[in-house]
Amino acid sequence: MASVNYKIAFVHLTFKIKQTMIAMLGVVFGISMYVFMNSFMSGINDLQVTLAFSNTAHIRIYNDIPPDHTNLIQTVVKGNPVIRVHNGRVIKYTEGIKSPAPIIKWLTGQDEVTGIEPQVNSNVFFRNGGNKVNGKLSGIDVENENKFFKIADFMVSGRWNDLKFQPEGIIMGSILAKSLSINIGNNVNLLTNDGVSKNYKLIGTFQTGETAIDNSKAYVNINSSRQLLGKNQDYVTDIQVNIKNYRQTWPIIGRLAPVIPYKVESWETANEGMLSASKLRDIIAMAVSLTILMVAGFGIFNIMNMTINEKVREIAILKAIGFSGGDVTVIFLFQALVIGFIGGILGLLFGYVVCLLIGLIPFKIEAENHLPFAYHFADFYMAFCFGLLITLFAGYLPARKAARIDPVTIIRG
Repeated sequence: MASVNYKIAFVHLTFKIKQTMIAMLGVVFGISMYVFMNSFMSGINDLQVTLAFSNTAHIRIYNDIPPDHTNLIQTVVKGNPVIRVHNGRVIKYTEGIKSPAPIIKWLTGQDEVTGIEPQVNSNVFFRNGGNKVNGKLSGIDVENENKFFKIADFMVSGRWNDLKFQPEGIIMGSILAKSLSINIGNNVNLLTNDGVSKNYKLIGTFQTGETAIDNSKAYVNINSSRQLLGKNQDYVTDIQVNIKNYRQTWPIIGRLAPVIPYKVESWETANEGMLSASKLRDIIAMAVSLTILMVAGFGIFNIMNMTINEKVREIAILKAIGFSGGDVTVIFLFQALVIGFIGGILGLLFGYVVCLLIGLIPFKIEAENHLPFAYHFADFYMAFCFGLLITLFAGYLPARKAARIDPVTIIRG
């Protein structure tokens, strides 16, 4: 009986092939749009993460500014005493990380850690004649910095490795160099917060696509940075740490924080705004895609309803000769399953092809020359499953209606 049910369903599908194709095209369009929207949003999110990691490690260790200690009496005296402190001052705290070597050695022994990068970061004024711009100076180990952030890939002039051999050299963001009106080979003056001034020679510029970085950041050799700030050879302000899986930072931070006497911060904390925007884009893409799939489901529902109304006498005859209501339900539900399955496969292929074609169109966005697309198996799997479920649901309601037809009433007419 089961094989007969499937044969009847196949006849219904092929009898009016145009109706079947229209229903199938609704599924194809809905699933292809789901694939397109989610692949595009995933591409944008991945691009933002890539750009974030061009300047941010997975975990950052630094000496955070302490809370306000202008009234130390309140930290000692319990209860609610009346305390008056006149003309309070914030106590100066120790800058930077004291004795970073033991911390770096301990981090090196952790299995999850794949890289460690000590840095000396400071806020400075970049000056060229009458131009003065406030920005950030990073003293780095040239080779290690490139391993971490691939900064050499963002160079637009000069060579990154030249910084290793030129202690008086500096590499700037392209927008920062333009705002100072300096070119390769020109000198630029750096002024620290403590009033120390020193000239450096511009040997290269970079462009990451992040405006906040390109218009305010510069790199020098880490020893040059220590010399500028008047610090010893062990001085660092930050320890950047990369791990095997950047999505699993919190368990590692939970283990590092109690051991390391400094602030241990995840890249997710430093980029909360970006992650919130990514989640919002994912929700919008999901909502639009599911709405399109639901519209396709209504189309299938209408077509199946029309088919049942046209074949009501055939259904009555089938039930009169011994077909049960379950058999009738299987016949029409199988039709919906075939439409959903074939439409789903074609929708995945069509959506993938559309992404490839649109991805070839030149379009300047951030550091990319084309629109970014990312193809994740989960997106394709979810698109197919949602399409199939909505199709089955749209086919189940008319199939249940067909199963309830009374053959006696229909035949009597």
